[in-house]
Amino acid sequence: MTRGITAWSEIDNGIVPVDDGELFYETAGSGPAVVLLHGGMLDQHMWDEQFAWLVNSGLRAIRYDFRGHGLSSTVAGDYANHDDLCTLLDALDVPDAVLVGLSHGARVALDTAIARPERVTALALASPGISGRAFSDPFILEHIRAQVAAIGTPDGAERYVEHFLRMWVDGPHREPSAVHPGFRERMRASAEANVEVHADGAGAGMPLEVGAADRLAEIRVPTVVFDGDLDSSDISANAHAIALTVPGARRVRIPGAAHMVNLENTALFDRELHAFLSSLDYGH
Repeated sequence: MTRGITAWSEIDNGIVPVDDGELFYETAGSGPAVVLLHGGMLDQHMWDEQFAWLVNSGLRAIRYDFRGHGLSSTVAGDYANHDDLCTLLDALDVPDAVLVGLSHGARVALDTAIARPERVTALALASPGISGRAFSDPFILEHIRAQVAAIGTPDGAERYVEHFLRMWVDGPHREPSAVHPGFRERMRASAEANVEVHADGAGAGMPLEVGAADRLAEIRVPTVVFDGDLDSSDISANAHAIALTVPGARRVRIPGAAHMVNLENTALFDRELHAFLSSLDYGH
């Protein structure tokens, strides 16, 4: 059981069918819904630190594994993550929700806010990806090339995961030795499990996205964006673009953190997220 959940709020979990697959979810608490969207190659447990206090704050916390991740099914054809999310909300009888996403999760949150605006009450975007924006940071491009080269080699899976950790855990401004070893190993274990379980889905289908890069100005919900000062230039550029283009969006820089801001500077991230959620008017 996730630490910190009080006895009165049992965690409910289950499976929701989607086209060509199924999604594994967990939910607890009651009140306005907050959906936690994880980063690529990780799973819903990257939100363990936040799940409990969200429930104890009088909110209904929902988290799930994307297709091709965690306990959800392996990719078997083209799909849209924003459609999957809306299918999950329908199954849980949730008309709309605050979306809290990190990295790929933020990318899905933005797509959902554009494609299905009636389902989204607010956005909290951490280290955001944006569909339709290409990577340009030389550090990221170098490690992506190395990842591709590792596929199919004898130690390819191990090397693939290590390049993931270099990009999205260490970041371009520090060596692995400068990162808390327990945190780095937690991220490695999660990524390795995904690679092992979902390898067959590589190339089996593509996520269909909305091209949010050119449509950010359409977003009309309260928005906060977080980015770490040790992250890549691509992510800080994304955070800047959102803050500049989404009406009323606010940007919070998280010091002493690279990409995984909710786990590296948890106290500051939690305080800022709590303040944002407390400021929202959940009435309709």
